[in-house]
Amino acid sequence: MSKSNQQLLFNISHLVTMDTQSSELKDAAIYIEDHRINWIGRTSEIPREYLENAEKIDMRGYIVLPGFINTHHHMFQSLTRAVPQAQDAELFGWLKTLYPIWGKITPEMINVSALTAMAELMLSGCTTTSDHLYLLPNGSVLEDEISAAQFIGIRFHAARGSMSVGESLGGLPPDALVEDEKFILKDTQRLIERWHDSSKYSMLHIVVAPCSPFSVSENLMRESALLARHYGVRLHTHLAENINDVLYSKEKFNQTPAQYAESLGWVGDDVWHAHCVHLDDSGIQLFGRTKTGVCHCPSSNMRLASGIAPVRQMLNAGIPVGLGVDGSASNDSGNLIQEVRQAMLLQRVANNDPQAMNARQALRMATVGGAQVLGRNDIGSLQVGMAADMIGFKQEQLSFAGCIDPVAAIVFSPPSQVDFSMIHGKIRVKNGEILNLDLQKHIAKHIQLSQQLMTN
Repeated sequence: MSKSNQQLLFNISHLVTMDTQSSELKDAAIYIEDHRINWIGRTSEIPREYLENAEKIDMRGYIVLPGFINTHHHMFQSLTRAVPQAQDAELFGWLKTLYPIWGKITPEMINVSALTAMAELMLSGCTTTSDHLYLLPNGSVLEDEISAAQFIGIRFHAARGSMSVGESLGGLPPDALVEDEKFILKDTQRLIERWHDSSKYSMLHIVVAPCSPFSVSENLMRESALLARHYGVRLHTHLAENINDVLYSKEKFNQTPAQYAESLGWVGDDVWHAHCVHLDDSGIQLFGRTKTGVCHCPSSNMRLASGIAPVRQMLNAGIPVGLGVDGSASNDSGNLIQEVRQAMLLQRVANNDPQAMNARQALRMATVGGAQVLGRNDIGSLQVGMAADMIGFKQEQLSFAGCIDPVAAIVFSPPSQVDFSMIHGKIRVKNGEILNLDLQKHIAKHIQLSQQLMTN
């Protein structure tokens, strides 16, 4: 094997593996071949052949962790942050304000906004992300996001979202934004057959993802579940996000959100739901028994006054729980470090207990939890045989000054961004900068398109 395919990270000041023993090593080293971790140990124990053949990367002064995993996002919303009319609205009012604006989005806007969101995620420690693209106006396609992921080099779970029940049929979105159900299913099948890669260390998965109970029919939910299971891909949707969401399910379907999901085949270890802020006790037990996953989006839930998800209770019930930034119009940020911190703090508030969640548990949700939610056994921890996805923080920085525990510092005193990121064995962020993107030029383009969208 050529030298370029072998890398040795050494002198790592503090390595957090997130393995089953929660091992942490000082003065550690990681040997990588291609995109796979082949050896982990102490710098003093590096085998001679690794020292002789590998490209060496000195990580002295760095805290290194598995890359964070973002399990829910709406990247197109980075075009509409802090829209005045939507700043102080709850979920349904917020959506009805923004739907008409989003209806003018173009394929170029989808692509540019996805690249913006991915850059923001990468700089905040994310190495794998999902995105739930549930509206495709004006000729937009999921490939508009896939091309952005392939360009920037992030591991991507692209969720083909959809809305099929408009206002005229009792749904929330305007009729102009919904699609024909037969077309939705046909296009989703096309995307799976064209793009889904189920191999180990895959950089691209396709997810089947009707939007929500208030924007799609029961038939589309059932047919989507059948389609996904035929192809062996995962299912994703929104559930029990706020009180109005719960009331809609009870009035429209005479069921709680959890009962509704179960009746349609939307529980199981191949399903994950976003939010679940108001998942009741029986729903928590159901999801725990079936290993149905949940994505917790703390900042968005606070921003829209949706409530605090019962994450401690979910974890105690055995539910796989990951973290998500949610859309950049309801957060209004794509910073995953921030979500780790908010997740920890919110559980302490909700349970009136400072031990409800600690820093390492919050980090575990962002790594191992995210991998579980996405059905991945090749990411989320740093162990032999896992993908070489990792992030590094320099210890000598302002936010860490005076921190005694360097790992807890990432959560209690979070830095603004990572200094180092490797995805699939390739360095993507170095000294705090994305290597293959002219960020200032891209931001200028994004701002131009956002202004164009808001003034049309």
